[in-house]
Amino acid sequence: MKLPRDVDGAGLARALGKVGYVITRRSGSHIRLSLPGPPQRHLTIPAHASLKVGTLAGILAEVAKQLDLSREELLERIFG
Repeated sequence: MKLPRDVDGAGLARALGKVGYVITRRSGSHIRLSLPGPPQRHLTIPAHASLKVGTLAGILAEVAKQLDLSREELLERIFG
């Protein structure tokens, strides 16, 4: 699956909710997400109107690593 080109920060935060992330705070132009459970993991994403493809790819790579999924599996779960 190809990376979507029109994802904003809030939309990505909602999509990551499908795999267990919860919004814990918003500060300025960033959103902090947490993955509950031991060990608790945190992720900060920009709350911009449109995320650059490289930024989105980096965030999704980090999430896939934390969840022990391939990038394709993660894309299918959150956008598919």
